[in-house]
Amino acid sequence: MIGSLLYLTASRPDILFNVCLCARFQSDPRESHLTGVKRIFRYLKGTTNLGLLYRKSLDYKLVRFCDADYAGDRIERKSNSGNCQFLGENLISWASKRHATIDMSTAEAEYISVASCCSQLLWMKHQLEDYQINANSIHIYCDNTAAICLSKNPVIQEASILKSNTTLLETMFKKEFWI
Repeated sequence: MIGSLLYLTASRPDILFNVCLCARFQSDPRESHLTGVKRIFRYLKGTTNLGLLYRKSLDYKLVRFCDADYAGDRIERKSNSGNCQFLGENLISWASKRHATIDMSTAEAEYISVASCCSQLLWMKHQLEDYQINANSIHIYCDNTAAICLSKNPVIQEASILKSNTTLLETMFKKEFWI
């Protein structure tokens, strides 16, 4: 069953995280793991009309949505981050990842998620420049209230020394603020 679900993740990124979580326990499965796999199959049966649609467009605006949970992994108490990236209207990448360390607060989990999101966006922006595509408009949407409050903190804004011709994200990374 896990093998079948892993095959489906190529076209259904919405189940990727849950399938990989179930695959971790393949060597020593319990009844609760089988229940989780059956739940994924029920979800797939109810969402057969979902899919990815790619439209032709000259809109090269990069948009990223990100979110994090605090201590979402019930086994190791590590946080999880998830994000997806759009070029115009088209989904071009997505990720969900368990953090390497145990976060001490919700703010830390959210900030790590946003920092990862920013680094991916800057990498994508430089990749697009190699193809002579100018992606000046970069937007990040997150419901991470703690990270948003930290970005509005005057001490943090002063430390990053904002310049009028660079974005906030690039300035923060040049100063290695997120590390």
